[in-house]
Amino acid sequence: MAQDKRFLQRVRIRTLAVTERRRRAHAKATQAGSLPMTVLRPHRKPRLMLLPGLDGTGSLLRGFRDALDPSIRTIVISYPLYRELDYAALEEIARSRLPRRKQFVLLAESFSGPIAISIAADRPAGLRGLILACSFARNPVPVLAPLSALVQFLPVRWAPAVLLARPTLGRFQTPILRSQLAHALSRVSPWVIRKRLRAVLEVDVSALLSRVDVPVLYLRASEDRLVPRAISDELTAVPRIRFVEIEAPHFLLQVRPSAAAAHVRGFLRNIDALSDQGSSFGV
Repeated sequence: MAQDKRFLQRVRIRTLAVTERRRRAHAKATQAGSLPMTVLRPHRKPRLMLLPGLDGTGSLLRGFRDALDPSIRTIVISYPLYRELDYAALEEIARSRLPRRKQFVLLAESFSGPIAISIAADRPAGLRGLILACSFARNPVPVLAPLSALVQFLPVRWAPAVLLARPTLGRFQTPILRSQLAHALSRVSPWVIRKRLRAVLEVDVSALLSRVDVPVLYLRASEDRLVPRAISDELTAVPRIRFVEIEAPHFLLQVRPSAAAAHVRGFLRNIDALSDQGSSFGV
């Protein structure tokens, strides 16, 4: 009997040792990123990849990032300051900086919407959701399309901050916000700004909307002077999209960072449930 008890005790000890070694190996593999996507812990918030507005610097997103929960890891994908690139080239830059073995959610502000939509339509591994802030799938001001060739003559460098702030900040503008806007644009070559403005007048990725099969949150500004409601309503072609309206101008993330952050936090917190709802995730 004594020998049998010692035998069983040795078996239990060896079993516990094997289990512990497997647990440590699993933890080490997770840290190294060598596990397949299917074993990632579903309760962990995905990384939030931020695609900035027309300036492409990401500096105007600082207040919004500060308003988010510290547990949410945000990464800004900025664009070159001095290279005149079209949407296709900027999309390649964004794709090259996406996580390879981590789950993530794309958040695109205004100008970057077509880039995020195009990426989401390709269903990259790890993409859990898409957030669009005051953005569009095609030229938001169609009446200006015939004038796209004249954009190269716009006095971007010399435009006063007050003039720039009128369509972007509206009645919400403050000296600090105007200064931040002017500073962000001053860092970018005027030729780059003109190239991006022309790209906006020529873009149209609306045919890709029906291929976006992840949950989508659209943050709409009630006083957006640059993206008309009719243009943002076209995004209902996305199978699983939800619209949230916030009292704000086009620069929603800059003027109402806390309100926007609250909706983004809720979206990230419920991303698993939203994914399971499938087509029932409605407007």
